Amino acid sequence: MKYPEILSIDQVLAQLDSFDAIIDARSPGEFALDHLPGAINAPVLDDEQRIRVGTMYKQIGSFEAKKLGAALVARNIAQYIETLWIDQPREWRPLVYCWRGGNRSGSMAHILAKIGWPVAQLDGGYKAFRQQVNTALEDAPQLNFKVVCGTTGSGKSRLLEVLAAQGAQVLDLELLAAHRGSVLGHLPSQPQPSQKAFETRVWEVLRRFDPARPVFVEAESKKVGNVRVPAALMATMRGADCIALTLSRQDRVRLLMEDYQHFLVSPASLNTQLEHLTQLHGKEKIAHWQAMSQAGRMPELVDELLAQHYDPAYLRSIDRNFVRYGQALPLHLDDIGAEAFAAAARQLLAM
Repeated sequence: MKYPEILSIDQVLAQLDSFDAIIDARSPGEFALDHLPGAINAPVLDDEQRIRVGTMYKQIGSFEAKKLGAALVARNIAQYIETLWIDQPREWRPLVYCWRGGNRSGSMAHILAKIGWPVAQLDGGYKAFRQQVNTALEDAPQLNFKVVCGTTGSGKSRLLEVLAAQGAQVLDLELLAAHRGSVLGHLPSQPQPSQKAFETRVWEVLRRFDPARPVFVEAESKKVGNVRVPAALMATMRGADCIALTLSRQDRVRLLMEDYQHFLVSPASLNTQLEHLTQLHGKEKIAHWQAMSQAGRMPELVDELLAQHYDPAYLRSIDRNFVRYGQALPLHLDDIGAEAFAAAARQLLAM
C-alpha cells in the first residue's frame, strides 16, 4: 500500500480508536476551539507563524510566502520527530489532519511516510469531521433516555456519576460542559469548552451508546452555562420518560454546601454571581443575600435561595418542558451518603 493513505471521514470514524496517534497539524488556536477526540496538537505552523506567512502572501507574493512557510514547516516537523516520535516503531500508525486535508497535514504525512511509518491522512480534514458531527446532531438520537429530574441540590449529578460507575450508559451534559447548569454553576478550575468542542464531546459519547440499553441523563435547560444543547437532542430528552429524584431540603442544603466549597472560601465571588439575579429579585433582596454571604451564614443563605429562587423556577420549567414528568418514577433519597446513591442506582438498573 502506498503511504500516506488518504482516508475519507467515514473510513476514519470506522477505525478512530485503532490509530496509534491522532495528530492535529493546525495551529494551537484552531485546536483549542475543537478537534477530533483524542487528538494531540502538533502544529506545522503556530498562530504567529500562520499570520507571518499569510501577511507575506498578501503583501509580497505567494512564492516568497511558500519559501518561508516551507522552512518553518520543515523545522517544526523535525522538532516533533526528534522530541515526540523518535522512539516509535516501524508499525506506528498515526492519523494526520489539518483544516481541509491540504498542505499542512500533507506536508507532515509525506515526511512521516518517507520515514517508513504507515501514516494515514484525513481527506477533507477537520472540516469534514465537523460536517459529520453537525449531521449526526441534527438527527434525533434513537436512544431510550431516562431523564433524571429533581430540584436543585437533590443529587442528580451524583446519581449520574454513581450510575456510570455501576456500568450504566450516562450522558452527563454538565460534566461535558464543565458547568453545573445554573447562574452559580461556573466551575472556577475548569473553563467551559467552545460550542463546537461541547458538541464534539456530546457526539463522542452518543456514538458509543447501545440503543438497546437505557441512557440516563439529567433534565437540563437549553443552555448549560455558555453552551447550547443540540436542538434535536433537547427535543428527544423532553419527550422521554422521567425519574423524579427527591431529597429533603435539609439534606439538599448539606449537599450544596459540599458541592460549592469554592463559594464558602470566597464569599466575594458568590456575591458577584448573585448580582445576576437582580432583575428577578430586586436590589434589596440581592443585598440581603450578599450580606448573609459576607456574614458566613451560608446554610441559611442556601436554604433561602432554594425556597425563593431555585425551587419555584425549576418546578415551572420541568412542568412546562418535560411532557412525561407527571408520570415520573418516584425515587427518594434518605441521605447524601455514598451508600444511599449506590442503592438508588441499583434500584434504577434493576428495573
